[in-house]
Amino acid sequence: MTTGVPIGEFSRLSHLSAKTLRYYHDIGLLVPAEVDGETGHRRYQPGQVGDAHLIRRLRGLDLPLAEIRTVLAAPDARAGTLRQHLERMEAELARTRDVVASLRRLLDAAPAVTVLYRTHAPATVLRVAARVARPDVEAWCGAAFGELFGVLARAGADPAGLSGATYSAEFFEQDAGEISAFVPVVPGAFAGDPRLGTLPGRRYAVAVHAGPFGDCDLTYGALGAHVAVHDTALAEPIVEQYLVGPQHTDDEERFRTEVCWPVA
Repeated sequence: MTTGVPIGEFSRLSHLSAKTLRYYHDIGLLVPAEVDGETGHRRYQPGQVGDAHLIRRLRGLDLPLAEIRTVLAAPDARAGTLRQHLERMEAELARTRDVVASLRRLLDAAPAVTVLYRTHAPATVLRVAARVARPDVEAWCGAAFGELFGVLARAGADPAGLSGATYSAEFFEQDAGEISAFVPVVPGAFAGDPRLGTLPGRRYAVAVHAGPFGDCDLTYGALGAHVAVHDTALAEPIVEQYLVGPQHTDDEERFRTEVCWPVA
């Protein structure tokens, strides 16, 4: 006696079309319990409904078929595989939200930046430098400043000025280049520390960026355009100084970053 559920009925149980069920059979993802040798009719067991529902949901999350096959083949590993995929989706969702928010700000009328001129005297700093690719900047800066502030905390010392970072011309031209994270310290302190150095004195055109780092390009554009019209730009690193940064608040809308453009 023939047992099981025909494909039409199973499509109603699973909310997967007959065409989709036939495709999943062809690729070995969801194989019918029985296939009639003469007619080719497919029949499924009711116990396969759970797998069909799982497949439909995972495809709705854009999980690749190869990974779905892995999930079905190893029930004990399902939680770990699904957790990894959900974490990837959450990261992508956060990135999409950031881009959407940035686009909304770009569509708004951009306020004119106020440009000031200032000469920085040479400063004694603890600094960490490396060649960094643009996609890795956030993670690298987080680690670098964690290291620098950790050194100060262990010594019971406070920064002697605003922390910041320098960005080489190569970084902007090649999407990878030297970045230096720095924290000013009192001259004479931290003698012998290999991170001890001097931030050169320069004259800068300065504008303050308000908001997330992801929108800093807007202030860079406005400030750079001003410099192109009114000044002679130097091929020296651009300096960012963090008036209000991640060490002060978790609210990115409250970030305030001085962008310092070296000029002759």
